[in-house]
Amino acid sequence: MEKNKLALQLYSVRDDMKADMYSTLKKVKEMGYSGVEFAGLFGHDPLEVKKMCEEIGLVALSAHVPTKELLEDTENTVAAYKALGCQYVVVPYYKLDKDSFEQCVADIKKIGEAVTKAGMVLQYHNHDFEFETVDGKHLLDMLYEAVSPELLQTQIDTCWANVGGENPAEYVKKYAGRIPTVHLKDFAGSKSDKMYALIGIDDDKKKETEGSFEFRPVGKGLQNFPSIVAAATESGATWVIVEQDMPSMGYTPLECAALSAEYLLNEILV
Repeated sequence: MEKNKLALQLYSVRDDMKADMYSTLKKVKEMGYSGVEFAGLFGHDPLEVKKMCEEIGLVALSAHVPTKELLEDTENTVAAYKALGCQYVVVPYYKLDKDSFEQCVADIKKIGEAVTKAGMVLQYHNHDFEFETVDGKHLLDMLYEAVSPELLQTQIDTCWANVGGENPAEYVKKYAGRIPTVHLKDFAGSKSDKMYALIGIDDDKKKETEGSFEFRPVGKGLQNFPSIVAAATESGATWVIVEQDMPSMGYTPLECAALSAEYLLNEILV
Protein backbone atom coordinates (compact mmCIF):
# COMPACT_ATOMS: atom_id res chain seq x y z
CA MET A 1 0.00 0.00 0.00
CA GLU A 2 1.40 3.39 -1.01
CA LYS A 3 1.90 6.23 1.45
CA ASN A 4 -0.53 8.46 -0.46
CA LYS A 5 -3.37 6.02 0.20
CA LEU A 6 -3.58 6.72 3.93
CA ALA A 7 -6.73 8.37 5.28
CA LEU A 8 -8.08 9.32 8.68
CA GLN A 9 -11.59 8.60 9.90
CA LEU A 10 -12.47 12.01 11.34
CA TYR A 11 -14.55 10.51 14.14
CA SER A 12 -11.12 10.10 15.72
CA VAL A 13 -10.86 13.91 16.08
CA ARG A 14 -14.57 14.76 16.21
CA ASP A 15 -14.35 17.40 18.94
CA ASP A 16 -11.64 19.22 17.02
CA MET A 17 -13.72 18.97 13.83
CA LYS A 18 -16.71 20.44 15.61
CA ALA A 19 -14.66 23.31 17.03
CA ASP A 20 -12.77 24.26 13.85
CA MET A 21 -13.17 22.05 10.80
CA TYR A 22 -10.76 23.87 8.49
CA SER A 23 -7.94 24.04 11.02
CA THR A 24 -8.39 20.39 11.93
CA LEU A 25 -8.37 19.25 8.32
CA LYS A 26 -5.20 21.25 7.75
CA LYS A 27 -3.52 19.59 10.73
CA VAL A 28 -4.56 16.17 9.44
CA LYS A 29 -2.94 16.95 6.09
CA GLU A 30 0.23 18.13 7.84
CA MET A 31 0.43 14.78 9.67
CA GLY A 32 0.82 13.06 6.31
CA TYR A 33 -2.71 11.82 5.65
CA SER A 34 -3.80 12.08 2.02
CA GLY A 35 -7.52 11.49 2.53
CA VAL A 36 -10.28 11.74 5.08
CA GLU A 37 -13.41 9.85 5.94
CA PHE A 38 -16.11 12.05 7.41
CA ALA A 39 -18.31 11.35 10.41
CA GLY A 40 -20.67 14.32 10.33
CA LEU A 41 -20.36 17.75 8.74
CA PHE A 42 -21.18 19.74 11.89
CA GLY A 43 -23.56 22.12 10.17
CA HIS A 44 -21.31 22.87 7.20
CA ASP A 45 -22.64 22.76 3.66
CA PRO A 46 -21.19 19.86 1.64
CA LEU A 47 -19.88 22.20 -1.06
CA GLU A 48 -18.16 24.30 1.60
CA VAL A 49 -16.47 21.18 2.97
CA LYS A 50 -15.47 20.08 -0.52
CA LYS A 51 -13.81 23.45 -1.06
CA MET A 52 -11.92 23.10 2.25
CA CYS A 53 -10.55 19.72 1.21
CA GLU A 54 -9.55 20.97 -2.22
CA GLU A 55 -7.74 23.98 -0.76
CA ILE A 56 -5.90 21.86 1.79
CA GLY A 57 -5.15 19.03 -0.63
CA LEU A 58 -7.11 16.21 1.01
CA VAL A 59 -9.20 13.61 -0.80
CA ALA A 60 -12.75 13.59 0.57
CA LEU A 61 -12.73 9.84 0.25
CA SER A 62 -15.77 8.62 2.13
CA ALA A 63 -18.25 9.24 4.92
CA HIS A 64 -19.78 7.29 7.76
CA VAL A 65 -23.43 8.30 7.65
CA PRO A 66 -25.96 7.33 10.35
CA THR A 67 -28.28 4.59 9.15
CA LYS A 68 -31.28 6.58 10.36
CA GLU A 69 -30.39 9.49 8.06
CA LEU A 70 -29.79 7.16 5.14
CA LEU A 71 -33.18 5.52 5.61
CA GLU A 72 -35.36 8.51 6.53
CA ASP A 73 -34.09 10.96 3.90
CA THR A 74 -32.26 8.70 1.51
CA GLU A 75 -32.21 10.83 -1.64
CA ASN A 76 -31.10 14.09 -0.01
CA THR A 77 -28.57 12.42 2.26
CA VAL A 78 -26.92 10.56 -0.59
CA ALA A 79 -26.96 13.71 -2.73
CA ALA A 80 -25.17 15.67 0.00
CA TYR A 81 -22.22 13.28 0.09
CA LYS A 82 -22.11 13.10 -3.68
CA ALA A 83 -21.83 16.90 -3.71
CA LEU A 84 -19.00 16.66 -1.21
CA GLY A 85 -17.20 14.39 -3.66
CA CYS A 86 -17.16 11.18 -1.62
CA GLN A 87 -16.52 7.96 -3.48
CA TYR A 88 -17.85 5.80 -0.66
CA VAL A 89 -20.82 6.01 1.69
CA VAL A 90 -20.49 3.77 4.74
CA VAL A 91 -23.08 2.36 7.12
CA PRO A 92 -21.14 2.89 10.35
CA TYR A 93 -23.31 0.97 12.81
CA TYR A 94 -26.30 -1.33 12.64
CA LYS A 95 -27.25 -3.34 15.71
CA LEU A 96 -27.26 -6.55 13.76
CA ASP A 97 -28.41 -9.75 15.43
CA LYS A 98 -30.37 -12.78 14.28
CA ASP A 99 -33.69 -11.06 15.07
CA SER A 100 -32.87 -7.91 13.08
CA PHE A 101 -31.13 -9.69 10.23
CA GLU A 102 -33.91 -9.64 7.63
CA GLN A 103 -34.70 -5.98 8.33
CA CYS A 104 -31.00 -5.15 8.06
CA VAL A 105 -30.80 -6.81 4.65
CA ALA A 106 -33.84 -4.88 3.43
CA ASP A 107 -32.44 -1.59 4.76
CA ILE A 108 -29.00 -2.16 3.26
CA LYS A 109 -30.49 -3.02 -0.13
CA LYS A 110 -32.56 0.18 -0.09
CA ILE A 111 -29.55 2.31 0.77
CA GLY A 112 -27.30 0.44 -1.64
CA GLU A 113 -29.63 1.04 -4.55
CA ALA A 114 -29.69 4.79 -3.89
CA VAL A 115 -25.92 5.05 -3.40
CA THR A 116 -25.20 2.98 -6.51
CA LYS A 117 -27.64 5.03 -8.57
CA ALA A 118 -25.75 8.15 -7.50
CA GLY A 119 -22.51 6.69 -8.80
CA MET A 120 -20.96 5.92 -5.41
CA VAL A 121 -20.24 2.71 -3.51
CA LEU A 122 -21.92 1.58 -0.30
CA GLN A 123 -19.82 -0.13 2.37
CA TYR A 124 -20.68 -1.70 5.70
CA HIS A 125 -18.44 -1.03 8.71
CA ASN A 126 -18.50 -3.85 11.24
CA HIS A 127 -18.15 -4.03 14.99
CA ASP A 128 -17.61 -7.29 16.86
CA PHE A 129 -21.22 -8.35 17.40
CA GLU A 130 -21.67 -9.18 13.70
CA PHE A 131 -19.36 -12.12 14.36
CA GLU A 132 -22.13 -13.86 16.25
CA THR A 133 -22.59 -17.28 14.68
CA VAL A 134 -25.95 -18.51 13.40
CA ASP A 135 -26.13 -22.01 11.92
CA GLY A 136 -22.36 -22.07 11.61
CA LYS A 137 -21.99 -18.69 9.89
CA HIS A 138 -21.11 -15.22 11.12
CA LEU A 139 -23.94 -12.71 10.74
CA LEU A 140 -21.51 -10.47 8.86
CA ASP A 141 -20.80 -13.17 6.30
CA MET A 142 -24.53 -13.85 6.02
CA LEU A 143 -25.11 -10.16 5.27
CA TYR A 144 -22.55 -10.18 2.46
CA GLU A 145 -24.16 -13.32 1.05
CA ALA A 146 -27.63 -11.78 1.18
CA VAL A 147 -26.70 -8.46 -0.49
CA SER A 148 -24.88 -8.49 -3.82
CA PRO A 149 -21.44 -6.90 -4.27
CA GLU A 150 -23.05 -4.48 -6.72
CA LEU A 151 -25.02 -2.97 -3.82
CA LEU A 152 -22.64 -3.52 -0.90
CA GLN A 153 -18.89 -3.67 -0.44
CA THR A 154 -16.98 -4.35 2.76
CA GLN A 155 -15.09 -2.05 5.07
CA ILE A 156 -13.52 -4.41 7.56
CA ASP A 157 -12.70 -2.80 10.89
CA THR A 158 -9.67 -4.84 11.85
CA CYS A 159 -9.87 -4.10 15.57
CA TRP A 160 -13.44 -5.35 15.86
CA ALA A 161 -12.65 -8.34 13.67
CA ASN A 162 -9.93 -9.31 16.14
CA VAL A 163 -12.20 -8.73 19.14
CA GLY A 164 -14.84 -10.80 17.34
CA GLY A 165 -12.49 -13.76 17.27
CA GLU A 166 -11.08 -13.57 13.74
CA ASN A 167 -7.53 -13.11 12.50
CA PRO A 168 -7.83 -9.63 10.95
CA ALA A 169 -5.44 -10.22 8.05
CA GLU A 170 -7.05 -13.51 7.09
CA TYR A 171 -10.53 -12.01 7.34
CA VAL A 172 -9.53 -9.14 5.06
CA LYS A 173 -8.28 -11.70 2.52
CA LYS A 174 -11.65 -13.46 2.69
CA TYR A 175 -13.20 -10.45 0.96
CA ALA A 176 -10.56 -9.94 -1.70
CA GLY A 177 -12.06 -8.01 -4.58
CA ARG A 178 -14.87 -6.66 -2.41
CA ILE A 179 -12.89 -4.55 0.04
CA PRO A 180 -11.93 -1.12 -1.32
CA THR A 181 -11.01 0.31 2.10
CA VAL A 182 -9.83 -1.19 5.38
CA HIS A 183 -9.98 0.34 8.84
CA LEU A 184 -6.72 0.23 10.77
CA LYS A 185 -7.47 0.36 14.48
CA ASP A 186 -5.30 -0.74 17.38
CA PHE A 187 -6.20 -1.75 20.91
CA ALA A 188 -4.95 -3.22 24.15
CA GLY A 189 -6.73 -5.35 26.72
CA SER A 190 -9.58 -7.69 25.95
CA LYS A 191 -13.31 -7.73 25.31
CA SER A 192 -15.37 -6.51 28.24
CA ASP A 193 -19.00 -5.91 29.08
CA LYS A 194 -18.72 -2.13 29.08
CA MET A 195 -16.35 -1.44 26.17
CA TYR A 196 -19.13 0.11 24.08
CA ALA A 197 -19.46 2.84 26.67
CA LEU A 198 -16.20 4.09 25.19
CA ILE A 199 -17.97 4.97 21.96
CA GLY A 200 -21.21 6.22 23.47
CA ILE A 201 -23.41 3.21 22.77
CA ASP A 202 -23.77 1.74 26.25
CA ASP A 203 -25.61 3.96 28.72
CA ASP A 204 -23.64 2.51 31.62
CA LYS A 205 -20.44 4.53 31.48
CA LYS A 206 -18.80 3.50 34.72
CA LYS A 207 -15.03 3.62 34.71
CA GLU A 208 -13.61 0.24 33.77
CA THR A 209 -10.98 -1.54 35.81
CA GLU A 210 -7.26 -1.41 35.10
CA GLY A 211 -6.24 -3.66 32.22
CA SER A 212 -9.57 -3.41 30.45
CA PHE A 213 -10.16 -2.76 26.75
CA GLU A 214 -8.53 0.41 25.41
CA PHE A 215 -8.21 1.88 21.92
CA ARG A 216 -4.62 2.77 21.02
CA PRO A 217 -2.74 4.72 18.34
CA VAL A 218 -1.83 2.41 15.46
CA GLY A 219 1.37 0.58 16.35
CA LYS A 220 0.91 1.02 20.11
CA GLY A 221 -1.31 -2.00 20.73
CA LEU A 222 -1.77 -5.68 19.94
CA GLN A 223 -2.47 -5.66 16.21
CA ASN A 224 -0.07 -7.05 13.58
CA PHE A 225 -0.20 -4.23 11.07
CA PRO A 226 2.46 -5.47 8.65
CA SER A 227 0.28 -8.53 7.99
CA ILE A 228 -2.96 -6.52 7.94
CA VAL A 229 -1.69 -3.93 5.45
CA ALA A 230 -0.14 -6.65 3.29
CA ALA A 231 -3.49 -8.46 3.29
CA ALA A 232 -5.33 -5.25 2.38
CA THR A 233 -2.98 -4.67 -0.57
CA GLU A 234 -3.21 -8.28 -1.71
CA SER A 235 -7.01 -8.16 -1.52
CA GLY A 236 -7.32 -5.11 -3.75
CA ALA A 237 -7.99 -2.42 -1.16
CA THR A 238 -7.06 0.99 -2.50
CA TRP A 239 -7.02 2.90 0.82
CA VAL A 240 -6.31 2.18 4.47
CA ILE A 241 -8.08 4.35 7.02
CA VAL A 242 -6.92 5.02 10.58
CA GLU A 243 -9.59 5.17 13.25
CA GLN A 244 -9.26 5.55 17.02
CA ASP A 245 -12.60 5.81 18.74
CA MET A 246 -11.20 7.33 21.94
CA PRO A 247 -7.76 8.77 22.77
CA SER A 248 -5.53 6.95 25.24
CA MET A 249 -2.08 6.78 26.84
CA GLY A 250 -2.34 10.44 27.88
CA TYR A 251 -2.42 11.73 24.29
CA THR A 252 -5.01 14.05 22.75
CA PRO A 253 -7.06 12.82 19.77
CA LEU A 254 -4.89 14.83 17.37
CA GLU A 255 -1.71 13.49 18.95
CA CYS A 256 -3.05 9.94 18.60
CA ALA A 257 -3.80 10.54 14.93
CA ALA A 258 -0.31 11.94 14.39
CA LEU A 259 1.33 8.95 16.11
CA SER A 260 -0.65 6.55 13.93
CA ALA A 261 0.39 8.37 10.77
CA GLU A 262 4.03 8.50 11.84
CA TYR A 263 4.12 4.74 12.46
CA LEU A 264 2.40 3.79 9.22
CA LEU A 265 4.27 6.22 6.99
CA ASN A 266 7.69 5.39 8.43
CA GLU A 267 7.40 1.67 9.04
CA ILE A 268 4.59 0.08 7.02
CA LEU A 269 3.55 1.94 3.88
CA VAL A 270 5.82 2.17 0.85
